[in-house]
Amino acid sequence: MLHRHLEDLERTGRRIRVGMVGAGQMGEGLAVMLERMSGMEPSVVVDSAPGRAREAFVSAGTPPSQVVETDDADQAIAALSDSRRVATSNISIAWCHPVDISVEATGIPEVGARVARGAIDAGKHVLQMNVETDATVGYALRRMAEEAGVVYTLSGGDEPGAIMELYDFVTALGLEVVSAGKGKNNRLDRTATPDKVAALAQQRRMNPKMLASFVDGTKTMVEMTSLANGIGFVPDVRGMHGPEVTIDTIATTYIPSSLGGILSRHGLVDYGRGIAPGVFVVFTTDHPKIIRDLGYLSMGPGPYYALYRPYHLANIETPISMVRAVLAGETTLATDNPPTAETVAFAKRNLAVGETIGDLGGYRVYGMIERADVAARGGLLPVGLAPESVVTSPVSTGEPLTYRDVELDESSPIVSLRRLQDSMIESGT
Repeated sequence: MLHRHLEDLERTGRRIRVGMVGAGQMGEGLAVMLERMSGMEPSVVVDSAPGRAREAFVSAGTPPSQVVETDDADQAIAALSDSRRVATSNISIAWCHPVDISVEATGIPEVGARVARGAIDAGKHVLQMNVETDATVGYALRRMAEEAGVVYTLSGGDEPGAIMELYDFVTALGLEVVSAGKGKNNRLDRTATPDKVAALAQQRRMNPKMLASFVDGTKTMVEMTSLANGIGFVPDVRGMHGPEVTIDTIATTYIPSSLGGILSRHGLVDYGRGIAPGVFVVFTTDHPKIIRDLGYLSMGPGPYYALYRPYHLANIETPISMVRAVLAGETTLATDNPPTAETVAFAKRNLAVGETIGDLGGYRVYGMIERADVAARGGLLPVGLAPESVVTSPVSTGEPLTYRDVELDESSPIVSLRRLQDSMIESGT
C-alpha cells in the first residue's frame, strides 16, 4: 500500500525529493500537498517571477529558515545536501542532485520540453503536468526516457491520466473500451482572450491566459490528444463532437450512430458539456453472462456501459503518480507508440505577415484536435509549436495554420524535439 511505503520512507529518514518548475496555481497547490505527505517533499521550486518560488514554500508551510533562495547550482546542491529547500529562477536546479523526480507545471510548451529533456538527460524521472508539451512531443520524450532508464509520465490528477486509470481497469478485465473522454466545464468560445476572461480569472485566482486556453477549447483538445496517443484512439471528427450530456446518457451517447449514439465507430475520444469535472470510458461486451451480471450490478441493460468518475483532483492527487514512478517505475500515461492524434493551431483572428504568435490562451491561435495522419498530410502546424513563431502568410479567422504559414525558431527546445520525433516516426525507430 502506498501510504505504508511512504511511512516507511519517512521513518528511515528518506524522502522522495521533488524539483518543481512553475509556482502558479498548480505548482503552489502541489507544493502544499507534498509538504503534508509522509516520505515526500518539495525540495526545489522554480519560477521566473521574483519571489514567487519562496511564496510557494510559505504557502506550503515550509519553515522560512529552511528555504534558501539562490540561482547558483553549487549553492543549491549544498543546501539540498543539508536537508534545506531551494527557491530559484534557475530552471536546471529542478533536476540537480539529489532531486528524484522533476515536475513541469507551467503550461508553456517550450518550457515543458526544456524541463523534460533536461531532467531525462540528468537521469531523473519526469512527471509532466504540461499536456501542451506532451501532446506535441510526448512520443520523443517517452522514447528518450526509456533509453535513459527513467520514467516519463503524465499525472493521474489531470483528466488524461484519470481516464487512463479507468481504461486500464476495463481493458485489464478483457472488456472492450469503445470511447473515452472528459467533461468540459467552461463555455466554449474559440475567440476567448485574456482580456475577455480577465474578470473571471481574477475571481478564480487564475492566470488569464490559462483560463482563456480552457474557454477557447485548447486545453480540452491537448488533453484528449495526449489520451488518444496513449491508448491509440483518434477523434471522430476535427475538434470532436462535444455534445450536451448527463451522467445517465453517457452510455447511450458515445456509441456508434447505428445504435443511437453520435460516433462513427469504436476507438474514439470525445468530450461532453454537463458532466465536468468528471471523466469516463464507455465499454461493451457480447458475453451473455457478463451482460446479465452487469445488469444485476445496476450498470444498465447494455451492451454498452459507462464508467464515470465524477472528479479529477489535479495537483492534489498528482503525488500518487510521482510515488508510483519513483518507487515502482510505473507509468500513469505516456505515448509508447507513434501518435494517432494531433492538436493543430487555428487562427483566433485574421493573422498578418510578420506577426509573432504569443502564448497559448492568448490573442492569435487556439487548438483543435485532428487525426495525426490527416494533420501530417495537410502539413498542419501542431499548436505546441505555434508560440513565438512568426507568420509568413496571411491566415484568416477560423482557418488552420500550416508549417508553410510560419517561420519556426529552430533553436527552440520543443521545435528540435518535434523534428526528432518526426524523424523517429518516419524512420520507424
